[in-house]
Amino acid sequence: MPKSRVASDRTLVALLRAVNVGGTGKLAMRDLALLCTREGFIDVRTYIQTGNVVFRSSLSEPDAEKQLARALARHMGKPMDVVIRTAEELRRVVRDNPYPAATPSHLYVFFSTQPVPASPFEALRGPDGETAVVRGREVYIHYPVGMGASKAKLPKWPCPVTSRNMNTVTKLAGMCDE
Repeated sequence: MPKSRVASDRTLVALLRAVNVGGTGKLAMRDLALLCTREGFIDVRTYIQTGNVVFRSSLSEPDAEKQLARALARHMGKPMDVVIRTAEELRRVVRDNPYPAATPSHLYVFFSTQPVPASPFEALRGPDGETAVVRGREVYIHYPVGMGASKAKLPKWPCPVTSRNMNTVTKLAGMCDE
């Protein structure tokens, strides 16, 4: 089956789920960068130890996502969830932040592989003021006391997701312009 290609190389951001968090999915970022380069991605750059990689590719997002997930599964010996966004999509996530006054380390964006139904998430009212806003495939969740201290119960996710705080999202969006 031929891979879908776009007209020219463009910048993509891959967000890996459960990498170097809580002792699971140990993956050095230099190994991730090397793996991406071997897969034909170019201008590969990683950011912090939680599985964030910016690169250029002529593959469509779904094809890049599948290719990277397969390569990671071979390397890690188990399936790995990968969520990819274009540079423009990541810039939009930062620009459309519904919580501009929130402390960036207390605002998380959950990136989904599919659109997320708004109703169960936007009904969230956590004990410490946690609230959520759904925007397509992203869910912004504000944790006023921090995610680690939160006792909020999130609805069940309909598909694989991974989250990053707004500091990380903003940095990754900036890396797309470098």
